Amino acid sequence: MSIIDPATGRELPSSDSAYQRILFVTNNVHVYGIPPLTSTKGFAASLWTHPVQPTAQQIFTARLRIIETTVEAKIKVDIVLEDGNTGDLFAAAPYTSSVVVQQANDSSRFFAVRVLGEGGMKATLGIGFEDRSPAFDFSIALTEARKVLGMEGSGAAGAAAGRSSQSTSNVALESNQDFSLKEGEKIHIQVGSKGRRAAAPSGTPSASSGDNAALFSIAPPPSATKAHGDSTAIAPPSAVQGKSAQELGFDDGEFGEFQ
Repeated sequence: MSIIDPATGRELPSSDSAYQRILFVTNNVHVYGIPPLTSTKGFAASLWTHPVQPTAQQIFTARLRIIETTVEAKIKVDIVLEDGNTGDLFAAAPYTSSVVVQQANDSSRFFAVRVLGEGGMKATLGIGFEDRSPAFDFSIALTEARKVLGMEGSGAAGAAAGRSSQSTSNVALESNQDFSLKEGEKIHIQVGSKGRRAAAPSGTPSASSGDNAALFSIAPPPSATKAHGDSTAIAPPSAVQGKSAQELGFDDGEFGEFQ
């Protein structure tokens, strides 16, 4: 079965992988020849259909279809305006960018569509739906088309996916690294000085002598018997009992004996 290119009305090359899918279809869509856009605010449909001085003229009533065409894994989407009775092509808009269709800034039922003609000539037509329901379905179908064409998710979501992929790659790279010590390699650890005691001054026991050296930082009392050559010796208690102060070598002087 041959497949017709919606944008040109010509038959596409036959292929086993070629097929088409209708994303949206509705009748009684009013087509307007609208003036060029002159404001950054967008299109105002109220001016197209103004009861006194309309700026646009209705030129056709069409059947509108959104058609997805796939040929050899290549996908494209076209918005087709055609005669509802004969199926003859009136105009087609290849949906290559989201700016191809712009909603009017004052109505949810009217849109501006950039169509492509013979020889690549472009024109902007206005379309209007009689009810809000088909206009809403038309917008939903365009959202689906953007997803199929890859227009959705290319901003923040795409960047997040890229960061996630990069993080996964980094984890895989680190897991493949060999952190084991090779023969002859050593680990050098340098402990910071925070919380350490100040170095002992010269002449005092070094901290490396351990806790026992710190316990004897004060010299111990002299022994009961001093070494030979000391000028004074302390007698044991039994040697002084019952002796007077003079016998013990004390001079009472003018103050008399100790009581």
